[in-house]
Amino acid sequence: MKKPPTKNELRQRLERQTAAFLSEGGKVKEFAVGESAYDRSEMPPAAPLFEARKTTRTPLTEVIAALDARRAEKRPRTKIVRHRTPKRRRQVVYDDFGEPLRVIWVEE
Repeated sequence: MKKPPTKNELRQRLERQTAAFLSEGGKVKEFAVGESAYDRSEMPPAAPLFEARKTTRTPLTEVIAALDARRAEKRPRTKIVRHRTPKRRRQVVYDDFGEPLRVIWVEE
């Protein structure tokens, strides 16, 4: 199995390529920090994200409608009515003089 090159080997190869470029008369232009090599009015075209061509889509609306109809047949819709249980509250019954007589439970 072939080993990937190490960082040191990559650096050495880049230095050799740069030296070969400069020895053939090439020039290196240095840019200031924050400066771009591209002119803002002439930005390079973006690389295509997807290489595949557009394909025609198969409409499946009839298939989905058939599946929904089949599902509706299996489940009959019945409305479920849930009755709440009445809440019970404790109430004290007082006599004419304000004295408590007894406690009763009242449903609301």
